[in-house]
Amino acid sequence: MLKSSSSSVPRLVIAAPSSGSGKTTVATGLMAAFAGRGLAVSPHKVGPDYIDPGYHALATGRVGRNLDAYLCGPDLVAPLFLHGSRGCDLAVVEGVMGLYDGAAGEGELASTAQVAKLLRAPVVLVVDASAQSRSVAALVHGFASWDPEVRVGGVILNKVGSDRHEELLREALDSAGVPVLGVLRRAPQVDTPSRHLGLVPVAERRAEAVEAVAAMAAQVSDGCDLDALMGLARSAGALSDATWDAAEAVWGSPPPLTSSDLSASLEQGGAPSAPGRGPVVAVAGGAAFTFSYAENTELLTAAGAEVVTFDPLRDEQLPDGARGLVIGGGFPEVYACELSANEPLRKAVAELAFSGAPVAAECAGLLYLCRELDGQPMCGVLDATARMTERLTLGYRDAVAVGESALAAAGTRVRGHEFHRTAVEPGAGAAPAWGVRAPRPRVEGFVQQGVHASYLHTHWAGAPGAARRFVERCRTS
Repeated sequence: MLKSSSSSVPRLVIAAPSSGSGKTTVATGLMAAFAGRGLAVSPHKVGPDYIDPGYHALATGRVGRNLDAYLCGPDLVAPLFLHGSRGCDLAVVEGVMGLYDGAAGEGELASTAQVAKLLRAPVVLVVDASAQSRSVAALVHGFASWDPEVRVGGVILNKVGSDRHEELLREALDSAGVPVLGVLRRAPQVDTPSRHLGLVPVAERRAEAVEAVAAMAAQVSDGCDLDALMGLARSAGALSDATWDAAEAVWGSPPPLTSSDLSASLEQGGAPSAPGRGPVVAVAGGAAFTFSYAENTELLTAAGAEVVTFDPLRDEQLPDGARGLVIGGGFPEVYACELSANEPLRKAVAELAFSGAPVAAECAGLLYLCRELDGQPMCGVLDATARMTERLTLGYRDAVAVGESALAAAGTRVRGHEFHRTAVEPGAGAAPAWGVRAPRPRVEGFVQQGVHASYLHTHWAGAPGAARRFVERCRTS
């Protein structure tokens, strides 16, 4: 069950005709500009992206959250939004790719347009106007009229070259029926560096990222009508959906015991039936492991775990009393030398894994558990080697658990996302984690004792049983 709720929190969806139009600059700049006015701004990102939410968090001081209709299902988009935006004055949702682009072959599923409709939110279209003038009107008219259920409430023109260029664009858009809410000039100083998987995460360049976000806020404040944008945000329709709640997602109903009741039950040897004091679950963080969804940790906590974050680049031991380990995605290939040099931690991870304790590793976590990565020794938990390649593997995946593991019972179906430029060459001795149906049938990942390691990124709000199962294994291993 979910908690009943209704919300009319003002909200905007920042979309574009295509990737590279400037959505991240505009969305992050708007978040920071409104936060600078003293508003509590709730930041959201459509799709599976982990990096943009880091910049959103920097801009707002709040956790950046993802809204992914593929990973979690359309029915959870509004409840998760309400969970993240509770108590806020404004929510800004950055879209993904082009406005109508979604999961391949799935129609509008997981598109920015679908999320805007599910949130009853107006869309602000960010248009790269650098190489057009009058044609901008045809482009905006097409996007605004393609789906009558999507309300394009305004346009922000990006990369405008001059006053004359702006004049031509505004004249053309007068006939499109969509107001111009902002004009941003070309400003390379607000660009953020990219590499093989997109923007460089905030955790790797915090000082520079702070400056970049401040520059985005200044550019947006100077070039956009913030009052008009706030007025548009207030026109969003009320949501009557239930608010997502981690404890109810895990337990199916509000936990029946208080924390003090639970502590007494544990001291008397009783089985826990609600969240409270429980096993320590170590969660990898730091610059090498920046990919995680906030709800995953919230679900672990709701399932009764004491979640403790550690940095494999700096910490030489796992958190005291760790009974389980979660290693998410990130860039271990960038930090292979540093990770390898931390031999005490590599040994501690291996000892925990070989003891049978539950270990959940996704993508970067999988690489870290291998015998080596690009020739550098890793934890050696898995009899496998990993290396960087030129080939990008990218896309949503439907998968089924091949056998029993710490995360899923055999036959459990999940939806995930794959995004990497590495390859793993397995040895022997481990069973696969998932059977993946598309783009070609194959098995993927490793299940070995308590270890579940895979390239597949999953959002546990879409499969909350995973958190409860993992924590229960931590208690009994």
